[in-house]
Amino acid sequence: MASNDLAMTVPAPQSSHLNSIGRDVPAQESGDAERRARFRQIPPVSALVEAARRQGSRFSEEVLARAARAELEGVRRALAEGEVLGREAIAERVTGAILDLETARLAPVINATGVIVHTNLGRAPVSAETAEAMRLAAANPVALEIEPESNERGGRMREVGGLMRALTGAEAALVVNNCASAVLLALAAIGAGKGVVVSRGEAVEIGGGFRVPDVLRQSGARLVEVGTTNRTYARDYAAATDAETSAYLKVHPSNFRSFGFVHAASTGELAALGRERGVPVLEDLGSGALLDTTRFGLAPEPTVGEAIEAGAALVMASGDKLLGGPQAGLIVGRKAWVERVTRHPLARAVRADKTALAGLAATLRHYARGEAETLVPVWRMIGAAESEIRDRAERGRQALVGSGIDASEEPVVSTVGGGSLPGETLPSWAIVIKPMRGESVDEVARRLRVGDPGVFGRIERDRLVLDLRTVLPEDDDVLVDAVRRGIAAT
Repeated sequence: MASNDLAMTVPAPQSSHLNSIGRDVPAQESGDAERRARFRQIPPVSALVEAARRQGSRFSEEVLARAARAELEGVRRALAEGEVLGREAIAERVTGAILDLETARLAPVINATGVIVHTNLGRAPVSAETAEAMRLAAANPVALEIEPESNERGGRMREVGGLMRALTGAEAALVVNNCASAVLLALAAIGAGKGVVVSRGEAVEIGGGFRVPDVLRQSGARLVEVGTTNRTYARDYAAATDAETSAYLKVHPSNFRSFGFVHAASTGELAALGRERGVPVLEDLGSGALLDTTRFGLAPEPTVGEAIEAGAALVMASGDKLLGGPQAGLIVGRKAWVERVTRHPLARAVRADKTALAGLAATLRHYARGEAETLVPVWRMIGAAESEIRDRAERGRQALVGSGIDASEEPVVSTVGGGSLPGETLPSWAIVIKPMRGESVDEVARRLRVGDPGVFGRIERDRLVLDLRTVLPEDDDVLVDAVRRGIAAT
């Protein structure tokens, strides 16, 4: 910010270490004087508000003043810790923070990292039809819990429930805000106060601190671990079953894989035991896959339909991983068990809103029509042919070289990510950017990230790698233009 933005003068701080009669000032008094001098650099809130207004802020005076005061708290802490900030620097810091609030942080970016389901970038992008369904639901009243024909109260799960029945064979469905809450809710409704049997090899941390033993405790259920870390059999579950056993919980290892001398009881084996002992099987699948992943050269990933067919009473899965829809948690299975979970008081606290339901239904219709591979972005990325990605990388390289940018195309590998198919990779091609004019690759990457739109790649061997498997073909020109602007901003 230019100095005239504040139009204020500040008395120069006293730097002398002599008092008025020439005697040495004690070190503590000198330090206090320096501290007071630093604090005198803080502009008045009114001046900061005016500066933000001159820079185009559209916030109200009251909001600007509150935002300025909040930011000044951090400034005062920094000054108290000894940081030296002049008046202009403080003004730039405060007004910059205020103006940042006026810019949407959740703006679209380009994912060129090579991680298809990137948690830090919002996981799965949805199809155009799904996005439009969510927009319409958000912008308008919808018949969420009312039947238009009878004008009587109706269930909000009718549409999604019908689609899940047709796609997976489940009798009923409940949608909550994510898979973690789906697991917590199911356990609270079925296992509270009783034992839930889990293999030691599946009492794991899945991600973000989501640990199965902790979730069991929060639900009120009692963890009963069986088997060993690497090998657990159906007979281990049988030996642990007693009158207090409420469920067998099976957890799919969605973000890690065990190899070698390992064994896990299958869903079918546990379902057979459950029918014999009167114990339901609850399966946390995580990824929510509805397609056969082996068709794409990937390892087998259990689908929701397979778990239902194998006899699971309830299956919990995500709506925003391999299913490719909005963030949601699915609880599907036998009607009696789904209804029991739906009646639990926690169900209302974690239920999905109308936009998630509309988006999930639109995504499921892609599967029902057989068009998921061509319209759901996650499957478009997974199914993209390596030769096509190479052609796109070559076209992008030529466009950038023509603009004077040092770029090449190279073969790379992509991953699915998002807690799905751990260790699985897909061959891909990338545009590789080499820094010019002696600048660092970190600075180039930063400029691209903060651009409009932001571009996120990965750094390898001091070069910026932009993997095109995770960029939809219709965004190729947008990517090239963003790279041109970012490289030129030197």
